[in-house]
Amino acid sequence: MLNRLSTFVAGVLLLLVFFVLVLLNNQLLGSARLDLTENQVYSLSEGSKQVLNELDEPVHLYLFFSDKASKGMTGLRNYANRVESLLEEYRSASKGKIILHKVDPEPFSEAEDEASRFGLTAASVGAAGDAIYLGLAARNAFDDEKVIGFFDPQQESFLEYEISKLIYQLSDPKQVKVTLITDLQVQGGQNPMTGRFDPAWTSISQLQQLYDVQVLGSDAASVPVDTDVLLLIHPKNLTDALQFSIDQYALNGGKLMVFVDPHHESDPMAAMGGANGSDLHKLFDAWGIGFDADQVVLDAATGLDIRTQSGVTRHMGFLGLGAEQLDSSDVITRGLELINGASFGQFSAPKGPGLSWHPLLHSSASSRLVDNMSYAMTRDAKQLADNFVSSDQQYVLAARLAGKVKSAFDSAPEGAEVSQWRAEGEINVILVGDTDLLTDRFWVSQSNFFGQTIFTPFANNGDFLTNAVENLGGSNALISIRSRGTFSRPFDVVQALTVKAEQAFRDQEQLLQRELDETEQALAQLQGQRSEGGALVLDAQQQQALDDFMQKKIEIRRALRDVRHQLDKDIERLGSWLKFINIAVAPILLVLLLGLMARLLRRKAGKVKHG
Repeated sequence: MLNRLSTFVAGVLLLLVFFVLVLLNNQLLGSARLDLTENQVYSLSEGSKQVLNELDEPVHLYLFFSDKASKGMTGLRNYANRVESLLEEYRSASKGKIILHKVDPEPFSEAEDEASRFGLTAASVGAAGDAIYLGLAARNAFDDEKVIGFFDPQQESFLEYEISKLIYQLSDPKQVKVTLITDLQVQGGQNPMTGRFDPAWTSISQLQQLYDVQVLGSDAASVPVDTDVLLLIHPKNLTDALQFSIDQYALNGGKLMVFVDPHHESDPMAAMGGANGSDLHKLFDAWGIGFDADQVVLDAATGLDIRTQSGVTRHMGFLGLGAEQLDSSDVITRGLELINGASFGQFSAPKGPGLSWHPLLHSSASSRLVDNMSYAMTRDAKQLADNFVSSDQQYVLAARLAGKVKSAFDSAPEGAEVSQWRAEGEINVILVGDTDLLTDRFWVSQSNFFGQTIFTPFANNGDFLTNAVENLGGSNALISIRSRGTFSRPFDVVQALTVKAEQAFRDQEQLLQRELDETEQALAQLQGQRSEGGALVLDAQQQQALDDFMQKKIEIRRALRDVRHQLDKDIERLGSWLKFINIAVAPILLVLLLGLMARLLRRKAGKVKHG
């Protein structure tokens, strides 16, 4: 009786201790986090924390997720949990500035009307076309609103960046004014070759989401006085008055980024003539910048494979610059993995004391220079490869330049707008030897996602531009957040089984298709063997051949089903073993381990007591 009472009391005490520990954990350790994932996907980066620390007013976040309507959609529900967990991290780290609301927009409810009012994307799933929401709406104290229409799982590596950008846009920062001077159709326009309307460049659209961007042409009189960052893309045919304004803007401490090119081959009219190069030599010569506008860099090591009529060919003028060609120590290129471009030009280190020169992008040592005119007239990429001889030299393709330089003008030219002419001053310039890398075809692909156009980057060209403008504009908060890794981890064994079975599936499918093609040809021949009445007449041998094929067709289709069924069985068997290990074996081993430790502790305590 006493033993039973002691056991009951011990159980009650253990239960009380459990509840006390849970209470202490919630009260004292509620904000403590331990992220053991490989890429720290459940933790906020320093850039996100900086965005949260700069919040002056509370921001309300409304997470709309169709919890009830998504029953059975395991992948989507897992990703929704990932989004919710990350938003909880934002709420926890914001010190009360982020207020998170979770909403299930059930059909025909007020919550669904609210999701529609915010403009969130309703994905139609299933035969019934049920609307599934997984989006985020945000509102600040001034009733400004921003939304993420739908969290696409394929865009998971940009999840934290998109959320932090949304919060940053609502934090009411001082709007950075970017002035873009170019004659290229960066905002879209009619293609003179096809007559179709080309969309705006995605790289420029991204800038417009973050900054106040004003686009001017080469006919502009001067640089606007309220410009924070001046962006020149493919400058050519600039008037002396405009060049003078750019010169004085830079000498007075203005931040400048210049994209020049020995041949802008993304121009629809480029194929009609020779080289289509930039021209800013007057300012470059005065500032000590060496840029060879007549030479294109070819690179055998970083050349991209392109598809031609004769097959896949490496194009040595189309470069894919990997981590080895990017400076990992600079905030602009740190963390970037790939930048694609075409017909790069090369810069040489400036001549003159007091100038700081810092390369950002460079070619491999397997490079050489070729005349831009002959390059522009060469239509066959194989011809570039056949004539290639490496110079065993790396070329600088992008760089920073800072320091004191002299003005390119002795006085203000006629028609120039100037309040005070400066003969010299400190400049801060980022130079890039290519303009094609800003066009969509080198870094982003488009797809339709439930009626919404989704841009999926396959290179970091847009990140490079945005990082540079953020850095010149004085904000580095978002730079460290991009492409932070994915939440889902691949099941390598499952993928191997899938690939193996699908290979067998494809082989048999191809076999069936070949036999179908042969039969169609035979039937086409039989079509000519009609009687006078137009009826199709088959002799006994032809009829037997047709029956044999139909039977074989049924057998092959059955084999295809067996392959797919065996694939599912293999995956299910593997899943069952994984569940058994996780649910049964791991807890049993843990209990045995704890029991062994308890036994060892009791033995040690007994030895101490008797000793």
